[in-house]
Amino acid sequence: MTTATRAPYWTTDVSDVEAEDVYLRGYKLADLIGRVPFSAATYLLVRGRIPTPGEARVVDAMLCAILDYSLYKPGTVAARYAVSANPSMQVGMAVATMAVGEYTLAPDDAGQFIQESYAEYVASGEAMEDFAKRFVADYTANGRRVPGFGHPAFKYTDPRAQRLRQIAVEEGCWGEIGNWYEAVHRAFTQLKSKPTIPINDVGMLAAVMSVMGFTPPEMTGLALISSLPGVVAHVSEELQSKTRIRIVPDEIAQYPRRRADLDADLATAGWA
Repeated sequence: MTTATRAPYWTTDVSDVEAEDVYLRGYKLADLIGRVPFSAATYLLVRGRIPTPGEARVVDAMLCAILDYSLYKPGTVAARYAVSANPSMQVGMAVATMAVGEYTLAPDDAGQFIQESYAEYVASGEAMEDFAKRFVADYTANGRRVPGFGHPAFKYTDPRAQRLRQIAVEEGCWGEIGNWYEAVHRAFTQLKSKPTIPINDVGMLAAVMSVMGFTPPEMTGLALISSLPGVVAHVSEELQSKTRIRIVPDEIAQYPRRRADLDADLATAGWA
């Protein structure tokens, strides 16, 4: 294969750079600056088109949905510990990012669950409520967890989730796949006799973003972006505190204080 006919190593339609400007999805970045908000530019980059004003408002709501959760968020605590040893903003942000996953912040599991289970519902041809009850009973029979349900502090409703849903409805970004997830939630709380379990903010993010056509990995990417201003604020506060090398205080740690006989144990293990 000659150089002229060799396939390109990379092909990207996200952006390109010319001598006169940077182009994002074909639009001059200089033209976008000041004319579209960050939420609309984010949608453009990820979804590949200019959003409607309503869609941009929903993305803006998403980007406000997980701004911060104080020191109850493991990634925030980890970031502050890290920068007390290595005083660097980027270190703190990287550590907080690495803490995002199955148990906190990331909606990709919920998004995948919603999209796959919705496809099963559509294929069934059954009434939504009837299928949801049967589906939840089968799904949870072997102990599987329905992602996006429950919160340690909020009971019955998560105020962040409900506000996000309200804005999505107002802007025409709510649909049947979101209704399906709520039907699953109703079936789940009835089956488990736990009406206090709400759809949490991560679950609602996944539902709204499923309606809007985002992929599960994209959902986690946007949720991570949503959390970063809070991380910046916490890391900045930690850096300004000048606290060095945070530790786990003895009063909240437990040590068995076991003492071993090295000589005896070496002999027992066969060391000369």
